[in-house]
Amino acid sequence: MSSTPRTARALARETLTRQILDAARARLRSDGPAALSLRAVARDVGMVSSAVYRYFPSRDALLTRLLIDSYEELGDAVEQAEARLAREDTGGRWLAACRALRAWCVARPGDFALLYGTPIPGYAAPRDTVEPATRVIRVLAGIVGDAYAAGARPVPAPGGTGADAGVGDLVAGARTFVVERGLAPGGLETESVVRTLMAWSQLFGTVSFELFGHLVGSVGDTGRWYDEVAVRLAGDLGIPAPLEAGSADRSG
Repeated sequence: MSSTPRTARALARETLTRQILDAARARLRSDGPAALSLRAVARDVGMVSSAVYRYFPSRDALLTRLLIDSYEELGDAVEQAEARLAREDTGGRWLAACRALRAWCVARPGDFALLYGTPIPGYAAPRDTVEPATRVIRVLAGIVGDAYAAGARPVPAPGGTGADAGVGDLVAGARTFVVERGLAPGGLETESVVRTLMAWSQLFGTVSFELFGHLVGSVGDTGRWYDEVAVRLAGDLGIPAPLEAGSADRSG
């Protein structure tokens, strides 16, 4: 069965919607998410503000669409990079996913600020942003789960702390997420869950430090530094080295 052809009106609306989104992203880069204004975006695309409201009824609706689109694009980049590697090469998959994460964020600093920067006053992201927001952690947790199933184990917690010290309760939600999504069919011990959460926050934290200038004067090559962080995090998780030195091409 062939799909119904789009009408000229539908195509025109799609084109204008894309122009509005592109203009809004340019405003994210120049003004920051908190200063995003429908009036300013309307001026940028040569429309009166009342016309823009027919596409996005409020600033919050525009922010939500930008959030979802950005999360989906970041998820696409990470998933596609990781999928190029053999499933047994968990080390290569980890490094490829981590590098794709950084490459996308460095190329899209305005979108990164929207996703992982300072919360926007007066805006609360709706629940339909949650699913796209979890795509990156699903890739990372899936790699950890595969490595664990193949016998990899995380570095023991210092001082014997871990589930016995109540950490298991702290990450119960994360463990449930991993189980319900089938990301670790063979199961994961608490320390693997803990270190996966730590890795997730450290990867984005390292990118944040780079983009907001906090590594200036401390790190000479931010790309190499990020790779070092990613490799050490993999080591903490017990993920083996990539099967081939070039199995995860460096990006960004």
